[in-house]
Amino acid sequence: MSKFSKVKYLLNRYIKNRNEFDSSLSPSKIANFLKKIKKESEEEFYSYLKKLPEDILGEVLLEFPESLKEDAIKHLSSQKLTKAIEELESDDATDLIKDIEDVDEDLEKKIHNSLNEKFRKDIEKLSIFEENQAGAYMQLEVFEANVNESIENAIKRLKKLKELGKLENVQQVYVVDDDRHLKAIIPLSDLITFDFQMRFKDIIKDKNYKPLSVRADEPIKDVIKKFEDYDVAVLAVVDDQGKLLGRITSDDIIDLVEEQATEQIYNLAGVKDEIEEEDDIKIVIKKRAWWLFINLWTAILASLVIGLFDKTIQQYVALAVLMPIVASMGGNAGTQTLTVMVRKMALGEIEWDNAKEALFKEIVISLANGFLFALIIGVIAWVWFHNSMLGLVIALAMVINLLAAGFFGSLIPLTLKKMGSDPAVGSTVILTTVTDVVGFFAFLGLAKLILIG
Repeated sequence: MSKFSKVKYLLNRYIKNRNEFDSSLSPSKIANFLKKIKKESEEEFYSYLKKLPEDILGEVLLEFPESLKEDAIKHLSSQKLTKAIEELESDDATDLIKDIEDVDEDLEKKIHNSLNEKFRKDIEKLSIFEENQAGAYMQLEVFEANVNESIENAIKRLKKLKELGKLENVQQVYVVDDDRHLKAIIPLSDLITFDFQMRFKDIIKDKNYKPLSVRADEPIKDVIKKFEDYDVAVLAVVDDQGKLLGRITSDDIIDLVEEQATEQIYNLAGVKDEIEEEDDIKIVIKKRAWWLFINLWTAILASLVIGLFDKTIQQYVALAVLMPIVASMGGNAGTQTLTVMVRKMALGEIEWDNAKEALFKEIVISLANGFLFALIIGVIAWVWFHNSMLGLVIALAMVINLLAAGFFGSLIPLTLKKMGSDPAVGSTVILTTVTDVVGFFAFLGLAKLILIG
């Protein structure tokens, strides 16, 4: 059986008897299967998509890359999409309705009006938050209990909610007062150890249950930091008055961190993550070619610098052999610094106001490495070409270029962020230009002064 036939066989079995495959076929796997089918046959792709049960369809759509998701939304009925949305948790439902709106505003309005009242209200609550705010990643489904409620009654309610499928991944109970102010968070593993006749107000006096929460309008980068600092799986979300709104789970944070990391890596290389997921190779070629075009002009600039010293190179052919070493070392050292700086800035460890220490550290590292490799390459050049002055020239050029690599590798992303731009976008192109130009100019300029006079 071919891989393609096996994929279709598994999907057919799943659709006919889903319970058999609940543990082995995740939404992500199904999405990957459908992507493979789409490449072979669009007709079969749409057929399988329409056959998927509504309680898994929404999750599968959210796993698709943007272009495939858009295509799928266009070929699904509003009734099918409405049911799929109603099977999702509130945060995922809001994401999918926004995706539908991006594709077809009329379709989004039709679906929005078809949703039951609870879902409409939930989506409206979550839609008011900006993409960089905690509330945008919050789900409203939480298990809460009133301070005056008994543990026995709360557990009975939890059992009923689980049976109805209204709650998933419940790990703790959020204890609130009559105005829904968050008073405590108690893990279920602790809850079952208490006397079931006790009321929550008798338990929450324990400092171990002091609630850890984030505000709904808090920047998501601060929320990520709290997940890292406190090593928690869930964080409660409250409003300005401390009233419980919902929760943010670690799986959403993991997805977000992965997405940001992917975006940073792609941006450093001058490509876009959403473009790389495109099936149309022409679109990918076009987008990559744009950055390569910019690189071409930066390479020409470096070549113009070399052209200024053509007579010097003619007199000392060894310079043509050695000068790529200076530029290459500068480029690699600069990339190290740039990567470290962009990563620390993404984690919120470095801002413009406290950048001096990081800048100084990178300059010291670059100088230390500059002197180390200056000594190594200076000796190699001396022995290789039997010319101690040539060794001195490349050693000095190495120190200058690695110093420039450390300085500009730190300064470029900081400056871009200060200007309101993504520090990863364009940094590599600018830095490569700097290290090439400075490297060639320093090496050939020193050669002209020291070797030729």
